[in-house]
Amino acid sequence: MAKVDGHIHTPFCPHGSTDSFEMYIERAISLGYDAITFTEHAPLPANFEDTTPDRDSGMDPAHLDDYFRVLDSLKETYRDQITIRTGLEIDYIEGFDKETADFLEAYGPRLDDSILSVHFLQYEGKWDCLDFSPDVFGAMIDYYGSVDRIYQRYYETVLQSISADLGPYKPKRIGHMTLVKKFQQKYPATRSFTGEINRILQEVASRNLELDYNGAGFVKPLCGESYPPKEIIQQARSLGIPTVYGSDAHTASGLDQGRSRMDV
Repeated sequence: MAKVDGHIHTPFCPHGSTDSFEMYIERAISLGYDAITFTEHAPLPANFEDTTPDRDSGMDPAHLDDYFRVLDSLKETYRDQITIRTGLEIDYIEGFDKETADFLEAYGPRLDDSILSVHFLQYEGKWDCLDFSPDVFGAMIDYYGSVDRIYQRYYETVLQSISADLGPYKPKRIGHMTLVKKFQQKYPATRSFTGEINRILQEVASRNLELDYNGAGFVKPLCGESYPPKEIIQQARSLGIPTVYGSDAHTASGLDQGRSRMDV
């Protein structure tokens, strides 16, 4: 079976490292990977206000052409050593379906692969990047009323992302579907959300989508498991859902993170 990493960030990430593409690629080769997908955070919709302190959740749209150009060149340089795929991690932001579909219509033809993820949640007109920090998550609890309500809202939004009409270039892989658990050791939920997770998996299966099997949670000090954890991956596979390992690396050293503890 080919060794693949389907979720890697790049020096184009405004909140990542400046490690070069070559550093990522050379490390992937040294680790025995057959194929990797660079999935940089796509630019957020122009009329959406990023609520993170540095407003750096998505790539600067002015850099998109350079991103594609660099990857085209690297594919050629390394073609005999590793398969490199051009991708983006697209944010699903509730209410911005048209803007996202328009973006994908414009840039989808240049993508080999892509991921659809939920990072931002809306509560009574206020937006939060739920995985930004424990402090942000803690503040969310104050107005949501409980951790469980944040989880409920997150899973509802993931379900919406799966069924959203984002056009022919909609990503086929759902990113880190349990990202809401990033700070679970500090802010645990009181229930398992089995019903919500079952509905998500059924919808993913019915639409022939894939799941990002994301190792980053293992290196997050308040998480301690993959996104999603192994039992959900086993359930997904029983439904015929393909799963793709993703390191979600934001540095070259982050490649392969969590993999040894995952069923890949």
